[in-house]
Amino acid sequence: MSNKAKEVVRSFYESDLLKDEQAFSEFLHPEVELYWNSSFGFSKKNLTDIKNMFKEMAVAFESLKCEISHILAEDNKVSIRYTFLVKTIEEPDHEEAVAHFISIWELRENQLYRGYQISQQGDLTKENLRTYFQ
Repeated sequence: MSNKAKEVVRSFYESDLLKDEQAFSEFLHPEVELYWNSSFGFSKKNLTDIKNMFKEMAVAFESLKCEISHILAEDNKVSIRYTFLVKTIEEPDHEEAVAHFISIWELRENQLYRGYQISQQGDLTKENLRTYFQ
């Protein structure tokens, strides 16, 4: 299942999460839970919370792109390291790294079921970005 699990996770992050609401029902299990540690603290999100978060992001961002640097899988668990790049409505020609993430997902029924995630604000230094986009 490792390769299939990797492809499910990759497909979710490469989908247009700001504009394609079907991606959530296709890739996220109805009982999904995301445990997220960020520079703003801890939060726990369910399916509704995750959908609402991306709806709020769609108000501020013209586009959201995920650049994946690493993806590893074992059985039904997948670890992924990635950066979200955004274009704002105010500056649609300028793309910037908004945040860096590492997530570990457990899949159930070929959907993301239980996630553990850490994130930090985007660091735009060349040395840092090189580690994400090699």
